[in-house]
Amino acid sequence: MIAFISPNGVTETVDNGPRHPSPPPGSGALAVLAVALCVCLLLVSCGGGHGGHEGHPQGRYPVTTPLLTDTMVQKAYVCQIRSQQHIEVRALEEGYIQDILVDEGQRVQEGQLMFRIQPVLYQAEVEKAEAEVEFSEIEYNNTKALADSNVVSPNELAMAKARLSKARAKLSMARAHLGFTEVRAPFSGIMGRLHVRKGSMVDDGELLTELSDNSAMWVYFNVPEAEYLAYQRNAKAGNGTKVQLMLADTEIFDQQGEITAIEADFDNRTGTIAFRATFPNPQGLLRHGQTGTILMRSDLDDVLVVPQKATFEVLDHRYVFVIDDDGVAHATRVEIGAELQHLFVVDKGLRKEDRILLEGLRKVKDGDKVDHVVVPADSVVAHLDLYAE
Repeated sequence: MIAFISPNGVTETVDNGPRHPSPPPGSGALAVLAVALCVCLLLVSCGGGHGGHEGHPQGRYPVTTPLLTDTMVQKAYVCQIRSQQHIEVRALEEGYIQDILVDEGQRVQEGQLMFRIQPVLYQAEVEKAEAEVEFSEIEYNNTKALADSNVVSPNELAMAKARLSKARAKLSMARAHLGFTEVRAPFSGIMGRLHVRKGSMVDDGELLTELSDNSAMWVYFNVPEAEYLAYQRNAKAGNGTKVQLMLADTEIFDQQGEITAIEADFDNRTGTIAFRATFPNPQGLLRHGQTGTILMRSDLDDVLVVPQKATFEVLDHRYVFVIDDDGVAHATRVEIGAELQHLFVVDKGLRKEDRILLEGLRKVKDGDKVDHVVVPADSVVAHLDLYAE
């Protein structure tokens, strides 16, 4: 604002600030209405200042207790299947393969001729040895006649007898070498792959094929130390020696097996010990070198079981919500001993009188007070498939 004196001596003032247009008529009423509307919305959103935030939606959550029971679990172990007899068939003499009388995968009988090595040289050795025996026999008989007439000394007769024995030993050896040119099956079984062909030159000890007796199979699998101890206790009680075999196509082998051997030492690197189960194989379905899974039954007495859906996982650890006498939920860690269908066997962390939250685990936090209703444990287990979160 600036003040000055006019020529006629009158003091005047002029306002040189920014000028605003005059508000239109009725604008004040609109402003008051807008403010009142905002206040109403604020009161509605706050619930009139009454009713606090709910920790979970209205309703009663089902709560149950662990079930103390006897049960059975099947533990699975990766296994390797082996023939009870599986050998390498090797040449006992060097020479050319004259005949191959079997084929790969063929079933052979004990004593059946499989390979023949060219026997010409060994046959000649036999004939030579036979001639030497014949000569030694004549020499011995002549010396004996002279000794009976006291023409030669008894020592001469003994030397002639020794030469005859030596010739007969050479004949036996020659016949053995000739016999080694025929390779026969030492037991009944199934032929493996042929490593030679007709006309091949083989050395003494060279691999010809493999032979497997698959009438019964040995199945090897590794068992942790704790489970080994449990097995030994069950075995002493007359239980737990029978096992099943699940094949690679998840089908169960139709013959039941029995644990027949346990190795002497634990493997310190893995903390396991090897078991051997024997399975009859009347149809010949199992072959040497197959793999599968051993299913071994384990009986559990007086264990606590809880529904799997009553647990949740945090950083590889299992928890349940335990409800105290005031209805407050407490997240409690539990140790799972075995897994059943829809159930967990709890080793540590729970007592049989504890109450655990069955449903609504995602809606409840540690420390929340929960409105709940108790459902009997046996009823929960009997109707697990009917519960849905």
